[in-house]
Amino acid sequence: MDVTVIVPTRNERANVAEMVRQLAAALAGRRAEILFVDDSEDGTVAEVERVAQEAPLPVRALHRPAGQRAGGLGSAVVAGLTAAAADVCVVMDGDLQHPPALVPALLDRHARGDADAVVASRYIGGGDSTGLGTTLRFGVSRGATLLTKAMFPVRLHGASDPMTGFFLVDRRSLDLETLRPSGFKILLELLVRSDLRTAEVPMRFHERTQGESKATARQGFTFLVHLARLRFGKMSVFAAIGAMGAVANIAIVWLLTAAGLGYIWAAIIAAEVTIVANFLLAERFVFADMRGRASGFWRRFGTSFAFNNAEAAIRIPVLAFLVETWHISSVLATAITLAVAFVARFVFHSLVVYAPQRSREPGTETAGQKIIRMIDEEAMRPGEL
Repeated sequence: MDVTVIVPTRNERANVAEMVRQLAAALAGRRAEILFVDDSEDGTVAEVERVAQEAPLPVRALHRPAGQRAGGLGSAVVAGLTAAAADVCVVMDGDLQHPPALVPALLDRHARGDADAVVASRYIGGGDSTGLGTTLRFGVSRGATLLTKAMFPVRLHGASDPMTGFFLVDRRSLDLETLRPSGFKILLELLVRSDLRTAEVPMRFHERTQGESKATARQGFTFLVHLARLRFGKMSVFAAIGAMGAVANIAIVWLLTAAGLGYIWAAIIAAEVTIVANFLLAERFVFADMRGRASGFWRRFGTSFAFNNAEAAIRIPVLAFLVETWHISSVLATAITLAVAFVARFVFHSLVVYAPQRSREPGTETAGQKIIRMIDEEAMRPGEL
């Protein structure tokens, strides 16, 4: 195969036949295949199989069961890159907003040999983003692009549309094992985590004709979390959750002490509430990629809960010492002790709570080497070099 066109789908059954028809016309004369990576429940796979019987080029589907869809569209693309028959892969949406007729232009630009990835951009000369529809959606798209470029000024220099879902990439230039996709923005993941030579071609982004958009406020929040993780590493998201917990902790202490409760009991109650809330948020947004190889949920919760209570058992007497000896306010003392506890919490959760459950084999790294490696990987990966 010269190229595999990877089409991640979720409930796009109505677009399959037209997508295959247009791609087959665009790829006439080339050795190509179409690979649908499907997360649907609407019979999309059955439609792909039906259309494949009469298609003039190979068409196949990779259906991911409900329990294997963590990471959303981004992880679907990685699955497609892994399963592709060709090293040169074109990724595009299955809703026909990305014009299949543009695929030959991506291939021709890549054939020059000076780019590992070719991006279909809405924001260079000849491009058009009117398919976004409303002014609000256009504004959100442009704002997200500017924010992303500001956070990665080196890696994204010269990339006018790092948020697009239509691009060509040579998988030989990628280390698929290092990718940790989350949400829609898989190209951003590839550009930030890989040292790719990039080129662009203009794209006219079409309006959707069938099905419904998958963009939601939740996807927007997932994007922001993922962006923070890419730029600053896991510790940034852990810090953000810790900061929210600290604000909640301080607020609870203030409310309870204002109601007449002693500051020690107020601190204990605040600690228990925020310990549980912080674990659930970190479980979802910080360590989601490590849960599969870690111990079960209740063991993780129990280990985290025990450590945080042990930490609180040390922190609260220190808080009392600061209040009684240094005569500072209980609110300020709470803030100081929470800041000191942050690093210990992150290291413990990375190395213990979410440690992979596997036995050590002869010749593997020592405990000290493992600690250094895991702190480096989980706290600092992947920043911008």
